[in-house]
Amino acid sequence: MSERAVCVIGTGLIGGSLLRAAEKAGREVWGTAASETTAAEARADGFEVGTDLDAALRRVVETDALVVLAVPLPAVPDVLRRIDAIAPTCRLTDAVSVKVAVADEVAHHAPRARYVGGHPMAGTAESGWAAGQAGLFADAAWVIAADDGLDLEVWADVAELAWACGARVVPAAIDEHDLAVARISHLPHLLAAVLAAVGAGEADDDLPLALAAGSFADGTRVAGTRPELVLAMCEGNRDALLAAVDDALGRLGAMRGALASTGGLAATVRTGYAGRQRWAATRDPMPERIRLDRPGVLAELREIGRRGDVVAGWRD
Repeated sequence: MSERAVCVIGTGLIGGSLLRAAEKAGREVWGTAASETTAAEARADGFEVGTDLDAALRRVVETDALVVLAVPLPAVPDVLRRIDAIAPTCRLTDAVSVKVAVADEVAHHAPRARYVGGHPMAGTAESGWAAGQAGLFADAAWVIAADDGLDLEVWADVAELAWACGARVVPAAIDEHDLAVARISHLPHLLAAVLAAVGAGEADDDLPLALAAGSFADGTRVAGTRPELVLAMCEGNRDALLAAVDDALGRLGAMRGALASTGGLAATVRTGYAGRQRWAATRDPMPERIRLDRPGVLAELREIGRRGDVVAGWRD
């Protein structure tokens, strides 16, 4: 396995956790933060984190490190401009929750970068450096883009970083990734917001909230995420999210019609139960080992992801 150094740009929950996990795995790591306050918190915990992005990128050039963008989508273009100016051909990945939009930004602002998109599917409702933890990615799915034409050497770098952090590597085409996360990540954020608003009800009536227990707490957990982070990821995946919202509205409309006409909810409840059982069945994916030096390997990787399986290592 490669022990390539890692530079993480953005040290909130995901970036901060990535720095911790990579350092625990024995990697040389450093990073940058948007604020001196965050950088100071990271340094107090023993990490090399500053606010001078250009200096961090010069070190990337010196060490041939892998750069990980862990900033919200709206901040990506400005960071890419500095990458193009300081480290234009660097090894580059990201941890942003949409992939098509980031790939478009890279093509526009840092076209010479050796970019392979990534998205670790892990997180909490908390944010900031203090919320990070080295074990955040343990057994989590870490999506790695598998579109034709990608740099396979950098693909290996990203996969080995994911494994070093304890994650399961799931390859996917970037457009298929965005459609998938719209359904299982971005739509749940919006539904949680709606559920929280409905549960809160009128401002002068706290009885529903006083009675709320596990189902309300579980269903609204991600509504506690900072609104600007939710807006960045959901609005950045607008087209795919609209399709997921339309699907949800159709199902809610059918459920309402059945409830109003017959009082029956069986179809909705049983379909939801079946979906939950299918999700549970995917918790034990089939591990696959691959060789990157064979023709058609990226198509093979995409098929592994579509089956719900994972890449677990290299085949001799």
